[in-house]
Amino acid sequence: MPAWENAVNAFRAEFNCDIYVTGSNSYMLSSEYATYLAGRYAEIKMLPLSFAEFLDFQDFEIQETEIPLGGIRKLIFDRNGRQYQSRELFDVYMGYGGMPGICDSELSEEKALIILEGIYSAAVLREILEREKRPGQQQITDPTLLRKIVAFLAGSIGSGISVSSIGKALTGSGLYKNTVTKGSPGVHIPPSRIPSAHTVQSYVRALLEAYLFYEIKRFDLKGKEYLRSPGKYYIADLGLRNCLVGFRDRDRGHALENVVYFELLRRGYDVAVGKADNAEIDFAAVRDGDRIYVQVTESMLGEDVRWRELAPLQGIRDNYAKIVLSLDPGLYSDYGGIKSLSIIDWLLGAVSPA
Repeated sequence: MPAWENAVNAFRAEFNCDIYVTGSNSYMLSSEYATYLAGRYAEIKMLPLSFAEFLDFQDFEIQETEIPLGGIRKLIFDRNGRQYQSRELFDVYMGYGGMPGICDSELSEEKALIILEGIYSAAVLREILEREKRPGQQQITDPTLLRKIVAFLAGSIGSGISVSSIGKALTGSGLYKNTVTKGSPGVHIPPSRIPSAHTVQSYVRALLEAYLFYEIKRFDLKGKEYLRSPGKYYIADLGLRNCLVGFRDRDRGHALENVVYFELLRRGYDVAVGKADNAEIDFAAVRDGDRIYVQVTESMLGEDVRWRELAPLQGIRDNYAKIVLSLDPGLYSDYGGIKSLSIIDWLLGAVSPA
């Protein structure tokens, strides 16, 4: 609707009221719109449901009970009083994601996929492909290229990705078909069929503006500055990812990272990938001057895995909290001051810090 901001300002001036304006992309409150409403609005960014909110939306009740050896265990019951294991409900959350509409699916995979496909189509077709109608925005004119970039990012969450690597991967995947030059034994790739770095960058930026993906930068913990090395991308909802690339377990560790990243955002942290010399920490998160270092892994049961996850944290010589989150934290909860915690308990607020 043209000049909607004028109507909002008129209502604000005429009535003693609060006005809530909702939208699903960052463009709405950017550029000239921000000047029309400057000083009169507060932006509240919403995320899909957390695991705890997911359980609440599904009418599950969480009850706490004391463990004989000390500590608290959370028991989960449905509306009929049936008890469920937190792990099996977490698997459902990992599969279907946290879009509130999933609550209408009755946790049926077929119904959930229909809902997720509808959300994806609305987000891509309405918010991104129609972006070309907005003045000052580069046109998104190739739906096929857009879908391929979405699928590539969705399948590569938690991995270091550069714009150039996306273009090369798409070319190598067969999106841009090689054609044999007549009379030549070699293979010729028409330049017009290879996406330029500028084109890929504009498409990725559109996906970020639509809040479908979030980018996380690398931060040098010693130099106290952000690095130019490739960052990582995480998708706003794992259900959408599974809808796009299928359900798979081979990169479950990165999927767990995705869940932890957004939980840290919900809890008010500024999050970066921590870099210290040659070691990398999954997340270095800062809130109100306090910092926490977080490693995420599927299990801490294997000795090699424990060494891999603990070594980067052991190399950090400050006194901020350091934790490893996993589905199987093992028998020991403390490794020289580094906490090994259940990711499910952490998500449900049963353990500290953060």
